[in-house]
Amino acid sequence: MHEVMEAPEEHGGHGDNPLMIPVAVTLSILAVLVAIATLLGHRAASEEILLQTKASDQWAYFQAKNIRLHEMESVADMFATLAPADKEKAAALREKYVQEAERYEKDKDQIGEQARDFEKEREVAGKRADRFDAGEVVLEIALIICSLTLLTKKRAFWLSGIALGVVGLAITVSGFLLR
Repeated sequence: MHEVMEAPEEHGGHGDNPLMIPVAVTLSILAVLVAIATLLGHRAASEEILLQTKASDQWAYFQAKNIRLHEMESVADMFATLAPADKEKAAALREKYVQEAERYEKDKDQIGEQARDFEKEREVAGKRADRFDAGEVVLEIALIICSLTLLTKKRAFWLSGIALGVVGLAITVSGFLLR
């Protein structure tokens, strides 16, 4: 049948270190928190890149509308200064181009506002990514300090690791509070 081999107590079994199990559980929890903070940081950084792309696209659209606006204004100015044979037709065409220029001006303003909104969202996503990354670093340090307990058998490292883990968790959670 199956026999379970146990390490002799004199060769480092966890009977001589009462902190072994609580520290191992703490290390596991910290490792999960590090993984979560890492994932959140990557997602926030991806969102930041996506929002920057959207803002860039909006600014390109803004510029295209601006170019069309100047084209319409130029054509309207030409109709105003030239002496056409059919003045009524020229006046009607000029009015059409003036209306188009006004439409492009209005569209351009809305598009510029959308681009600025994307930029604001990108800034928040960047700050959020920074918080998640900072939380990840502090959690990793907590993990390392906590693991020193297994080598030194000193409770102070375990408690310090827990305290740093709480700080790292608070930093990570604060990323969600940014608006």
